[in-house]
Amino acid sequence: SFFIRPTEFNFTNSNVPYTNLTYHKAGNKINGEERFKSYFSVNVNKKLAFGFNIDYLYGRGYYNNQNTAYFNAAIFGSYIGDRYQMQAIYSNNYLKTNENGGIEDDRYITAPEEMAQGQREYESTNIPTVLSATTNRNHDFYVFLTQRYNLGFSRDIPQAENDTTPAKQEFVPVTSFIHTIQVERARHSFNSDDDMREKNYYQNTYLEPDNPIARDSTTYMGIKNTIGIALLEGFNKYAKAGLTAFASYKISKYTLMNMEGNPLPDKYNENEIFVGGELSKREGNVLHYHAIGEVGLAGKAIGQFNVKGDIDLNFPLWKDTVSLIARGEVSNKLAPFYMRHYHSKHFMWDNDMDKEFRTRIEGELSIARWRTRLKAGVENIKNYTYFNQQAMPEQKSGNLQVINARIKQDVMYRAFGWENEVAYQLSSDKSVLPLPQISLYTNMYLKFKVAKVLTVQLGANMYYNTSYYAPYYEPATQQFQIQDEVKVGNYPLVNAYVNFHLKQARFFVMGYNLSSKFVNPNYFSLAHYPLDPFVLKMGVAVTFNN
Repeated sequence: SFFIRPTEFNFTNSNVPYTNLTYHKAGNKINGEERFKSYFSVNVNKKLAFGFNIDYLYGRGYYNNQNTAYFNAAIFGSYIGDRYQMQAIYSNNYLKTNENGGIEDDRYITAPEEMAQGQREYESTNIPTVLSATTNRNHDFYVFLTQRYNLGFSRDIPQAENDTTPAKQEFVPVTSFIHTIQVERARHSFNSDDDMREKNYYQNTYLEPDNPIARDSTTYMGIKNTIGIALLEGFNKYAKAGLTAFASYKISKYTLMNMEGNPLPDKYNENEIFVGGELSKREGNVLHYHAIGEVGLAGKAIGQFNVKGDIDLNFPLWKDTVSLIARGEVSNKLAPFYMRHYHSKHFMWDNDMDKEFRTRIEGELSIARWRTRLKAGVENIKNYTYFNQQAMPEQKSGNLQVINARIKQDVMYRAFGWENEVAYQLSSDKSVLPLPQISLYTNMYLKFKVAKVLTVQLGANMYYNTSYYAPYYEPATQQFQIQDEVKVGNYPLVNAYVNFHLKQARFFVMGYNLSSKFVNPNYFSLAHYPLDPFVLKMGVAVTFNN
């Protein structure tokens, strides 16, 4: 959630400079967290814009050895002309996470009276954790550039019948030549001074078995180029859809720790060549569709493919608009590199894995005026790849089915608002893919104005899911492994809040995990990893549009 990929990045094109500053704070200087975000963008002219953003999150943690220091910064620019268009990003991300491996005994949360001489609560910072001197560091930077050149023609803009002024013209693009390049470098290191031999925490030790200290590391370098040509939608009345053809080439280089413990790393190089196409219709009010697919031609891409599409139909009903949406996807993909190869002190594997074959279909009904959205789908997975109870990658033989259904219903009446969403999930093999059968979110509030200028929203929300064998987070690999020892869930996470909006400023105050004060304290997000106890959070965001 902190790391922003290029496809998730927001560009700004504005006739005035835009600045947004956000500051969030929770808890105190001993155990709280703070987050500062800034975003600035300015246009040089109508076509050229540039800016930067900074995001810094520092959390001290309510449990031992839980400190985090996350930082990312990016500079970006864009040029939007009639013929030439470009967006570019340079992003740098550094994430430092202290790892505690979870608490040693869940009863410190669920039954504190058994652990704290009859007290109702146990101070979170006094709860012993599995690890106390272990840290993960992830450093990633990427450069992303996408550009296109349009061929087309100019035509007169329609004018009123009595307008005698010379007609203005607009450029109508017909064909686009597209190029995208991304260069990325990532480094990961795991450092642990914990001696876990007495606790028998790790089942295996491959490198320096007599030394309890772990110094694991790996690096990745990747360059991907994509070229394409697009016939654009809407340049005349017969061009009812847009059509694109593209090809991509990616080279990836990995370094892993030497399997024999030698100083020189083990190196792996992989190449992929894909070709694909895209068909889309986005204009109009009744029917839209989009389909995109690619197939591998060379290197590790051979045998891989991915095809997905969606279609939506919109029609009037009882003075409202109803949307029917269908989605589908078929893919045959190779498991990620680090599920096939990894060398470290306590985990080592080089696997030949079958490709994971997935088919998914989904339908959705949306009625805007009723604020209703219904969604249901089914997915079949062959050779499902996961981390087993020993934190090792494994594939399930045969097929795995997942069924899901979701309903979202909001109620608005004058100052009263009530937002609701309920999801149902069912896995055909809960031993490899455990899921909470029911998850829900509800948010009830009153929204009103004070003195006609201050908007106030006063309310409370709740998150809830049925109990299930939630995964355990393994710090040495930073992956989630299945477990069947303890169930997580069946706990309503209640937060009370008040939001304020005054002109260009927004600020809030929230009581997080208020339910821990009146419900059996069973608040865990994962196996042996509890949520924060009750804490007061606050924040402010200011936008400067000048």
